[in-house]
Amino acid sequence: MNPSPRALLAGIGRRTLVVSIAAGVSTGLLEEALGGRAAVVRAMPNTPCLIGKGMTVLSKGAKATDRDVALAREIFLPLGRVLELEEKHMDTVTGLSASGPAFMYVIIEALADGGVMRGLPRHVATQLVAQMTLGAAEMILTTGRHPAALKDDVTTPAGCTIAGILALEDGRIRSVLARGVETAAKVAGELAR
Repeated sequence: MNPSPRALLAGIGRRTLVVSIAAGVSTGLLEEALGGRAAVVRAMPNTPCLIGKGMTVLSKGAKATDRDVALAREIFLPLGRVLELEEKHMDTVTGLSASGPAFMYVIIEALADGGVMRGLPRHVATQLVAQMTLGAAEMILTTGRHPAALKDDVTTPAGCTIAGILALEDGRIRSVLARGVETAAKVAGELAR
């Protein structure tokens, strides 16, 4: 027989650390539900954590200490990169970093479709796009350069890259992607209501 949530909460002591991955559930709400008996650290990982390439953002509650955050960091570090941010950013983190892999899968699929349209076999086009995406992301993380500067390195005057970029801009790609994040963040903020 599974214990009730109330019974689980009753078993939490004063120096218990609760690490929550519940999207949209604030540390304050958890602290209140726990009757102030525990320190709470909110974590928002993403699905690439499954292969050790994830991104997790931590935010500490009112009773959590730097030591609690350090312990939570140790939990998530084997799964990828870890950042600590103020909790006010967590809904945006959810919309960008946690929902973002799904957005990237749509982009990867669409780019692969372009390769298929030009005659590449689907598995080849998908492999080319996935590796290109991995390499482009690693360029940003390794060099620390702004994506616009790296884009300019690839974009030669009157070349094929600028032609492709302008076609993407005709479709309002920047606005559509930014609005996708904005919408996902708004919904994340409403999950606990």
